Order: sequence, then structure tokens, then C-alpha cells
Amino acid sequence: MDSKDLRILELLSENARISKLRIAEELGVTEAAVRKRIKRLEEEGVILGYRTIINYRKLGMAYSITGVEVEPDAILDVIRALRSMGSVRSIFLTSGDHDLVVEVVAKNMGELEKVHEEMKNIKGVRKVYPAIVNEVVV
Repeated sequence: MDSKDLRILELLSENARISKLRIAEELGVTEAAVRKRIKRLEEEGVILGYRTIINYRKLGMAYSITGVEVEPDAILDVIRALRSMGSVRSIFLTSGDHDLVVEVVAKNMGELEKVHEEMKNIKGVRKVYPAIVNEVVV
């Protein structure tokens, strides 16, 4: 990982749709070199994917960032169960107040509450801490 890789990551995090040609111009290298670096970063698991940031509230949907406290020996099973839930968008393994932080999107508040209840019933989950997102400020 060098300064060019870090700059590529910075540019992609600002705009995942930026062209490889534009990145190459910014770095003073060829487009082929940028393609190669991005491919390596993807293969190494540094770049996990490319996503659009959506303000679900503008679509009338309910959205939460939910902390989950998990029994230590159940973490992998809980992650598997969460991954199978259609409303779960992202799962982050964290340190601090929660073992996991989960991004959840549902059609409405009622559905979101059902998802949180379903999460509470997963074997190994100790506690669920939903934080409803009122607005995405990026």
C-alpha cells in the first residue's frame, strides 16, 4: 500500500463513479496502472464493493443503524443469520459498546420494528440497540 493506492481509495470514496482515466490523470500514471491497482485492492479485500448512498427516508422507507450485543461464542452464527435477512444492508464487526453494528432498511416503521424483533430472537443475540436514522447528512 503506497501513497498512490491511498489516493485511489480517497478518490473512489468521494465518488465511486469516477473514471479510471480521471484517476490516472490525477495520479500522473496510465489508466492501465490504475486498473491494475484497483484490481489488486479488490482482490486483497481492501475494496469490498461500490455503493450508492441512498436517503431511504426520502423514499418513505425506515432506516436504522442498529447495535447488537452478542454472546462471544455465537458471533459467526449471528452474522450468518443477519446476512440471510433481506432488510440487512451491511454488518460491521466492532469493538466498543456493541459487537456488531447493522444497517437495516425496511418499507416502513412497522416493518423495521419487526426486523428488530426478529434480530432479538436470533440465538446468541443478547440485546439489540436500534438507532433510527432521521436524515442522511453524508
